[in-house]
Amino acid sequence: MSKLEENQLKIKELEQEILDLDPQSPEFKSKSKELNKIKKETFSNLSHWDRVLIARSESRLKSPALVSKLFTNFIELHGDQLFSDDQSILSGIGYLGDIPVTVLAQAKGSNLEESLKRNFGMTSPEGFRKTLRLAKEAEKFNRPIITIVDTSGAYPGKGAEERGQSRAIAENLMEFSKLRVPVISVVLSEGGSGGALALTVSDYIFMFENAIYSVLSPEGFSSILFKNTKTAEESAEIMKLTSHDLKELKIIDEIVKEPLGGIKAPTDDFVNDLKKKLIDKINELEKLDKDTLINNRYNKFRRIGLE
Repeated sequence: MSKLEENQLKIKELEQEILDLDPQSPEFKSKSKELNKIKKETFSNLSHWDRVLIARSESRLKSPALVSKLFTNFIELHGDQLFSDDQSILSGIGYLGDIPVTVLAQAKGSNLEESLKRNFGMTSPEGFRKTLRLAKEAEKFNRPIITIVDTSGAYPGKGAEERGQSRAIAENLMEFSKLRVPVISVVLSEGGSGGALALTVSDYIFMFENAIYSVLSPEGFSSILFKNTKTAEESAEIMKLTSHDLKELKIIDEIVKEPLGGIKAPTDDFVNDLKKKLIDKINELEKLDKDTLINNRYNKFRRIGLE
């Protein structure tokens, strides 16, 4: 168990103890002071590996909870019209403020039962085909698209490969680059490999402060570079996979600040702030003519690594 995980257990225990105390009692004040001290010491200087652990935390905010708070009148849409409905993709239409939008969100699940149903957020070909189907529908009705990314990677199973996993991802990359409506991506927690890239060919990428976004997992990187998985912590440092790294490298556009210790529940203040950021960006992008929108999106990705 890492130092971060040990401190998180202490924090959880203290939070539970405080719930049973009288807010006016000396013990409550003492415990609250201790809790704030541990939180500050724990989260003020996080390593790359610490952020990996926070991004993967079971208690971290999941996309279904965010979608339910961020969008109103949300109607979920299902199926790829070819094979089945991939539950790792929560998709549909709703309102962001008074703007009708299409929502394409990867969902891991908040408990074991839901995680199994959603395949732990690992998307299959039918999931990527569902997102492309709904993206094309959004283009037809001139609706902006919001994608929410949270996956360790596309599902690598035999069946997925037989049903055209690589082609499904490649088609998303190609078609999303040409969509004639604004596309905004939000990297919520994990953004792994092609499974994440398939939903981040967009005009603007927001990334939560403690999220990670990379070509593969630190464990996978470690097994390739160092021939073992024991150096995953060192690999995380090398990979530059945090929001601050990627903002500096100009791969993502904006960091969404999180509460100390990471986002666990979508509070009204947090959601309203994120909603305003998304609405402002949509309004800005909708002022562009369609050709300029597509050219800017294309050039955004062509410039990566050159500046």
